[in-house]
Amino acid sequence: MKYYVLIVLLVFMCFGFAQKCDDVFLGELRDFHDNTPLNGATVFIKNLNKYVASDERGKFKIENLCKGELILVISHIGCETKRITFNIDGDMFQNIALEHHIEELNEVSIAATVERKETKTSQETIIKSETLKRYGNLSVGDALKEVPGVSSINTGSTIVKPMINGLHSSRVLIMNNGVRLQDQEWGIEHAPNIDVNIANQISVIKGSGALAYGGDAVGGVVVINPKRIIRLDTIYGRTLIGGQTNGRGYNITSTLNKNFSSGWFAKIQGSSKRNGDLKAPNYTLTNTGLDSKGVSARLGKLNFESGFEIYYSFLDNEIGILGASHIGSVFDLERAINSGQPFLVEDFSYEINAPKQEITHHLAKLNYYKRYKNFGRLKLQYDYQHNQRLEFDVRIGDRREIPAIDLTLQTHSILADVNLDSNLNRKINFGVIGRFQDNFANPDTGVRRLIPDYNKYDFGIYTTVEYVVNNRLIADAGLRYDFNRIDAKKFYRKSRWDERGYDEDFSDIIIDETPTQYLTNPVFDYHNISASAGINYSINESQQMLLNYSLASRPPNVAELFSDGLHHSAARFELGDIRFDQEISNRISASYIYSTSKLNLSTEIFYNNIRDFIYLRPFDFISTARGPFPLWEYQQTDAELFGIDFTINYNMTDNWQFVNKTAYLKGNDLGTDMAIIDIPPFNTTNQITFNNESWNNFSASLKSEWVFKQKDFPDFNFEVEDELNEEMILVDISSPPPAYHLLHFYSEATFILSEKTNLNISLGVNNLLNTAYRNYLNRLRFYADELGRNITLQLQLNY
Repeated sequence: MKYYVLIVLLVFMCFGFAQKCDDVFLGELRDFHDNTPLNGATVFIKNLNKYVASDERGKFKIENLCKGELILVISHIGCETKRITFNIDGDMFQNIALEHHIEELNEVSIAATVERKETKTSQETIIKSETLKRYGNLSVGDALKEVPGVSSINTGSTIVKPMINGLHSSRVLIMNNGVRLQDQEWGIEHAPNIDVNIANQISVIKGSGALAYGGDAVGGVVVINPKRIIRLDTIYGRTLIGGQTNGRGYNITSTLNKNFSSGWFAKIQGSSKRNGDLKAPNYTLTNTGLDSKGVSARLGKLNFESGFEIYYSFLDNEIGILGASHIGSVFDLERAINSGQPFLVEDFSYEINAPKQEITHHLAKLNYYKRYKNFGRLKLQYDYQHNQRLEFDVRIGDRREIPAIDLTLQTHSILADVNLDSNLNRKINFGVIGRFQDNFANPDTGVRRLIPDYNKYDFGIYTTVEYVVNNRLIADAGLRYDFNRIDAKKFYRKSRWDERGYDEDFSDIIIDETPTQYLTNPVFDYHNISASAGINYSINESQQMLLNYSLASRPPNVAELFSDGLHHSAARFELGDIRFDQEISNRISASYIYSTSKLNLSTEIFYNNIRDFIYLRPFDFISTARGPFPLWEYQQTDAELFGIDFTINYNMTDNWQFVNKTAYLKGNDLGTDMAIIDIPPFNTTNQITFNNESWNNFSASLKSEWVFKQKDFPDFNFEVEDELNEEMILVDISSPPPAYHLLHFYSEATFILSEKTNLNISLGVNNLLNTAYRNYLNRLRFYADELGRNITLQLQLNY
């Protein structure tokens, strides 16, 4: 009897099982961006250990399913593989979206080199990590000179300020990991407060072709990006240790990354570099030491549909300024110009004394993004920056340790950005940004404040469109509006106020007065329109043409408006003008690019017409309690700049490569028919490189750098009377130095230590022949030669 009961139970169980395994799952696969069906996708049913494929409509069917959990692993060419789980409780239909643009996922291998351009039609050059590692002991400004048409305006050898096609300071916008750098960039002797070791890629955009970053980039935009996030369960890093003979310097940086396949990531990086007194070929450059420390950290979660990032960086720089550049009067400057050798030359030391700069910069960022199906991406961002700048003059007595300039700048920014990319042939980007900035000039310095206290309010709104006309032609355009308000509190000497004619034009801004001074409250509003338009045309597989027009509008910065005092670390009296209007730049450019497996050639030409161009020029001298000082005055005129940048990269054989980079630039003052001051002279570099991958990826290169004498320069020389003998002395402050030619050597090899570890060893020699020369764009050229030979050794451990 018991056997009959068992048979009946088995029949009912089989019947029940059959009843539960007749469900059907119907899926439809579509692209997340534009909702197009995905044909030929592979669907792995993990429960059943079998595969199905999607049809031309993106649909697939799974039959005879039991109630319970269904696990699908879906893959498609060019898509991120997606694992998804459903709970089956009857027949089911589901739309499933896959991201069909994997380049946006940042899923790259550790060894891969990712090159992501910021624009399509602007003149843009990318500096990759392989090149940046050579500059671990130097600065961002030094690294940027790898780009033709990019030079620098220097204060000695450690304060290096980038210059793009002859324009610098507040005309060059610098983005650090999506944050616009705010660090008193108005000063020529203010280097960008960025540690070059945090950069994995730097994009240099000539002209204001990236309106999402700002409309006032008359010179260009520098975009500094960290390494892209790897969505894998991995931990990796690098440690770089270097040393140099010139200045007996060292540098060390270490980075550790931890990533997860879930999208979580964390990174921490720290660096330190130090050198003592640098050396010219024939003497020590006293008080040119550097002590720099930096740290940065990233934490967040990155998935395709949403993600966030928290970022923080800190930089602390103590920078010595050549002791011989500290002058007590204009007579010291005249003697320095004529002597050819610095007056102050001491034995080597690591000690950094006045004149010097001490700068600390904090940057914190929080951003969040969310993608929406068939729409695009929304990004929200807040960032905060705190910059403190101390400039120490040579002072005596109780004020020896008190800075002559003490500025604290705090900046808050918020950004909302929407990128509509559901249509692959037409992408629309628009956004809005607000910014508040507070500057405090400490009155306890005992020196008349060069820059006043002020609040600055910025508001911007922009939109850009990128349209793929066909497989050869891409067009883009953009429009931006910015509102800027500066609300300052500024003391003016009554004599200066009347001398400048402000008593007639600005009497309404006086809010208080003393027997000798007016306290004023200037409030200036600026309305700025910027625009760009361009095309990218592929002639064939090897030839490409770019055409671009950009309109940029830059309001005057606080130094140009309010400077009225002795800039001690610059050893000159600077004078601004509150009548200045915005600069309006109209720039047109064209590029031709030819690229094959053996030859890469790029030719870039441009013309930039700038209305109401503001520049700082030596004007005369001014008498102070310490004696006469050079007077540098900001002035405004109409100007034009035009030039050509040329690059050729030729693979002569599998092992030999030749590279040439050449730049020619011309700048004219249309108001006076003179040349513009501080325009880089014609320069060209030629480099030949040998490499052999089978020799531990060995390479060696010899670079020839040739800089011509600048023959087109304005004559701003002036005379001053020597009160001792009543003779007039000519102060030749304008004449450029002679042309010069330098040779540089660099070599490296990489040794595999284990499956995941390698060691890169590099040896470099800058100024191989120990040539004595002076650079026209170095404001300390009056006092000393540039650096002599410098041998560098660097070890980079990747793990």
